[in-house]
Amino acid sequence: MIVIVDYGVGNLFSLCSSFACIGKQAIVSGDPDVIRSADRIILPGVGAFEDAAKKLNNSGLADVLKEQALAGKPIMGICLGMQLLFDQSYEYGCHQGLGLISGDVVPMEGSIPADLKIPHIGWNELHIQGEKHPIFRYIQQGDHVYFVHSFYGARCDQSVIATAEYGKELTAAVAQKNVCGCQFHPEKSGEVGLAILRGFCDWEV
Repeated sequence: MIVIVDYGVGNLFSLCSSFACIGKQAIVSGDPDVIRSADRIILPGVGAFEDAAKKLNNSGLADVLKEQALAGKPIMGICLGMQLLFDQSYEYGCHQGLGLISGDVVPMEGSIPADLKIPHIGWNELHIQGEKHPIFRYIQQGDHVYFVHSFYGARCDQSVIATAEYGKELTAAVAQKNVCGCQFHPEKSGEVGLAILRGFCDWEV
């Protein structure tokens, strides 16, 4: 069973529909016991890092996610959910993340050419790095996925499994042991996104 974590932030039901499209059962829950019973966990997220981190901490779900990561359960963060996996974010201050992926979240402003629009919204090629990670087993180098973001993962070279070019190469996906994350939205990325979700479901950690 796949559990999509409900902590008041995220594209929950479109994710459920995406899993249904690939023949996988996914449920939405904020119940710690249900999350613990999952075979795989999805951490979604849209909006501001500070607010999302507070909601995770205040609900006790941050501790549940850390516990499940330590137990070796496959976990995928999506968009802001990926950013929450990092050590900290510099989004309007400095805010602590879950510390499941080594690195920081930093603003695109000042890092990319000034003539490029922020947020970065649209379809971009994935540049798969190194040996193809299992979540990418069903896609090809250069396949396109859909992004919406103003911040990105940095100082995380050892965990980067894909980048995308937007004025510079930006972190598009990361993985560390049994935890992975996608800055883009698989649930909005058509057949390529569905193939990535299928890869996550088939990932043996």
